[in-house]
Amino acid sequence: MYDNSQVIDKLKQIIKEKGLKYTKQREIIFETILNSNKHLNAEELYNNISKNHPNEKIGIATVYRALAFLEESNLISSIALNKDGKKFESNTKKHHDHLICVKCNKIIEFLDDQIEKKQEKIAKENGFKLLNHTMYLYGICKDCQD
Repeated sequence: MYDNSQVIDKLKQIIKEKGLKYTKQREIIFETILNSNKHLNAEELYNNISKNHPNEKIGIATVYRALAFLEESNLISSIALNKDGKKFESNTKKHHDHLICVKCNKIIEFLDDQIEKKQEKIAKENGFKLLNHTMYLYGICKDCQD
């Protein structure tokens, strides 16, 4: 488990700015995403929380509401997948891109310096100030190619 205190403080600040009530449930949901080493959909997140925080009584509807709030607040981002719906990850991770299998929905994170430099070059050549980007490459993973 990582020290997420600064990110949790940011969550508290956003909640206060929006005039909302801070809840332990939101914190648990956010921390579960922060501490996950994979992308989670709402059901996986709910199951993880139910297992690791059984006394908190966090319902699936609360998970969905919290996910919408966290994404709207730019603390998490999502990747829309066909049968698995959205999968979520923290926006506090270092920049990376994604390979997504269209058969099993496996998500592989990667970073390639040459691709990053090429994107910056293309933006500059077109007079475009690049602020941020996300790249998703869709294909079939080696496990599903058989």
